[in-house]
Amino acid sequence: MRVPIRHIAGHLVWSTHGSVWAIYRLHPGPDTHGRSEETVQGTYVPAAVRDEQLAKITHLIRSLSGAPRLFGLCAQVDPGEIALRMIEGIEPADTAPSGGPHPWVENVDATLELLDGQEMHRRTLWLAVPLQTESAGLRVSASLGAMWAELSPALGMRPAPVARREVTAYREQASRVQAALTGSITFHPARPAEIVWIIQHALHRGQTEPLLTEAETSELYGGQIREGVLHSPSYADLGQTRLQEGGIDPELDNTNDLESAGQITRSGRKSWWRLKAASPLRRRWLQVETDTGVGYQAQLALAECPPAVSQDAADLFAQLETLNFPVDYTIDLTLIPAEKARAQIQRKKNELIDQADQYDTHPTGIPTSLSEAARDLTELNTRLSRTTVEVEVQSVTVLTVWGPTAAVCDARARALAALLGGADYRAVRPAGLQEALFTLGLPGTVRPGVVREFTQHQISEDWALGGAFTVGEVGDPGGMFLGIDLDSGTTRPVMINVADAPKQDASASMGIVGDLGAGKSVLQKLIAEAVWARGGCAICIDRTPVREWAAFARSAAKGRVQIVDAARAEVSIDPLRMFAGPEGRHYALSYLTLQLGIGPMSTNGEVLHHAVEQAAGGEQPSMHRVLQVLDGIATSEVGKRQDAAATLAGLLRVVATNSLARMVFDPTLPPVRLDASSTSDMIVITTTGLKLPPKAAFANPEILLQQPLEALIGRAVLYLIAAIARQTAFEDPERFTAVVADELYWLTSSAEGTALVHEILHDGRKHGAGLLAASHDAEELGPDRGLMAYRALARTTDRERARRGLEFVGLDANDPELLRLVTTGLSPVGRKGREGEFLLACPRQNTGRVKAVIPRITRIESSITTTPGHRPNNTSHHTSSAAQPLAGEAVARPKEPVQ
Repeated sequence: MRVPIRHIAGHLVWSTHGSVWAIYRLHPGPDTHGRSEETVQGTYVPAAVRDEQLAKITHLIRSLSGAPRLFGLCAQVDPGEIALRMIEGIEPADTAPSGGPHPWVENVDATLELLDGQEMHRRTLWLAVPLQTESAGLRVSASLGAMWAELSPALGMRPAPVARREVTAYREQASRVQAALTGSITFHPARPAEIVWIIQHALHRGQTEPLLTEAETSELYGGQIREGVLHSPSYADLGQTRLQEGGIDPELDNTNDLESAGQITRSGRKSWWRLKAASPLRRRWLQVETDTGVGYQAQLALAECPPAVSQDAADLFAQLETLNFPVDYTIDLTLIPAEKARAQIQRKKNELIDQADQYDTHPTGIPTSLSEAARDLTELNTRLSRTTVEVEVQSVTVLTVWGPTAAVCDARARALAALLGGADYRAVRPAGLQEALFTLGLPGTVRPGVVREFTQHQISEDWALGGAFTVGEVGDPGGMFLGIDLDSGTTRPVMINVADAPKQDASASMGIVGDLGAGKSVLQKLIAEAVWARGGCAICIDRTPVREWAAFARSAAKGRVQIVDAARAEVSIDPLRMFAGPEGRHYALSYLTLQLGIGPMSTNGEVLHHAVEQAAGGEQPSMHRVLQVLDGIATSEVGKRQDAAATLAGLLRVVATNSLARMVFDPTLPPVRLDASSTSDMIVITTTGLKLPPKAAFANPEILLQQPLEALIGRAVLYLIAAIARQTAFEDPERFTAVVADELYWLTSSAEGTALVHEILHDGRKHGAGLLAASHDAEELGPDRGLMAYRALARTTDRERARRGLEFVGLDANDPELLRLVTTGLSPVGRKGREGEFLLACPRQNTGRVKAVIPRITRIESSITTTPGHRPNNTSHHTSSAAQPLAGEAVARPKEPVQ
């Protein structure tokens, strides 16, 4: 095989056919420094965003000219790439504090084990634009260079070098192309190694492919200008490949059992009927043999498109992602200006008139097909006349599937043809043209004339509806492995990194909405465990009677957890013992005024302030000491201060003798340690036993004062819990802290809990902190829920709640297909293996359907779920067997079209 490349200078390619191409990578994603200028869309896109993207793509097509070529290639992903993205930014550590393996190393190993053997890929887009020069000398130089490229291999000589002036001229042409691309789509000029990777990928389909990740950072294959001419390395080794159309597969054709097997060669030159092999008309594939093995590819050409298709069903190329195998596509475009296209339409109309005249004397009359063709031409002419910048897109589309064997390749080709047929597209797999269609997918090649019969004619806007320029992703570029993308037929890992969001000037807070048992707390626990395992801190407020978060923390973060149990009072949350200086006095006075229901500017408030100041200034400050100071004032003072001190002391004794307030007033309990960086990475505050006044009581002070003592104590203790969470979260901005609140309605039912939520949502980003909140209804997340950058929606069977959930994640709340998905399509009850499904939206404005996966780590698996009767060793744990593809069941996704 001849490689169609003579020279590469940056992103410019001199081909062996005499043309020069500029190659760009579209939607390149984060750069080498982790920065990205674009937001990557997900599978589900709001109508307004979809229309904006459609306008950009239409503008891009209209701004191009000539015959550009688009490559949509599925780059193979190795599990090691996922592991590298998981450990990026993590400080190295040999072992965990307990002496075992580092907790994040366990997570990475579990992910590697889970993904091993899975077929993974990522969609990449490349645009190749042929450059035209007005200089006759440069055109002649390019033609002579191409002729020499044909002769030089036979003579054992190198390709002719390119002069500096030619390189400079084509770079100027390329700069004009870049100016046309700017503003419509994110791109960067392709690296020489990336251009070579496109060829390597095409040759190694169905085999072990070179990784695009390596090419993204490689400095190889680029030419250099020396002594006024461009010298490039040899690309001959890339052509060490044998192509055989309809090559015989020993397994499929059973060649080992043939009598003349010794005479059979893999080239298949022996008469096929003597080999007892399948007919060449049935072997419609291309056998590609490289030094690494043999692969089989099938090329399908798009032969017919429906004359009219609705916008909701036009996303042809987005539908390719639903298949359980990767599909490459190459689209060779010819862009015809409106005036020239209208002239061609007029000629076709004249031909139709001549045909109509011929049929006029026929007994059967004029066929209806002529009338339909005339109507279509009239409509096309009308649309081309609307604006002078309109273009007609004449496209040849080639779809490629592959496999390690011919049988696998053939089955995938039939599945692809069936998918397209269901959408009224006709794809053919022409025998005898497999190599010609394969050649079209190599950069720098000339379109073979035989493929012109597959040309489709469309207006720029209609062609843009197909979504060929769109890449859909969900999640973040790196971080924790959360699960798999359910909108992709193959295994596509989903990662999120809430701790990195503040560094990207985004909120790290997340809201999760869903029904009981939909997996909200499991998702929270997965994220909280990842936060502390990656070096952060998690503060969990647990209100469940079974103390599920305490049990999970003791197992998942053994040796690095601190439990604050409000009912059992094993540690003290005395503000004067936890906080030093003015902070301790502030929290103590605020707690006491709240607990006793007094005003800070009254006599009682003044006496209480004096008692707190005196107690805080002693050798052993504590709330118990405040009570002693009040007793002293009551015996030493006279008048109103004496009465006030006696009254306050009496009321505080009533509170202090209650078991729920023991962890505030008992000086014998060890205080909570808030220096989480040195003592614990996960702090769990269980509020079981605490009662709060009803929400209506907060609006009426008289009703509030009449509440039971347990409710008043619970409200005041909740204030201290909020103070602990706030102080710990905001203490060290360099260390990310996640405040986890399951069933947030309980916290936001009080003014103190609402203030905590409000403060973290508004100021958390500046302090490296975020809120992980879950609730049954989006409204329960509070009025500031719009500040949450991460949003997840689980199964919600109530349609009104489902609508509010869809609005929360940024989708159309009235879309019937999305409502059906949320109410019945996510984690259906009773369907094993379907647990943990969510609609996930992330800061990069991408929304997709995700299945959360619990890592196979004993300390996590043993306590993460709360299903009654759960036994860790016989449940699926939101994941599948390692022997099964992670892409899971095919669930028809509702289409919020991607353009």
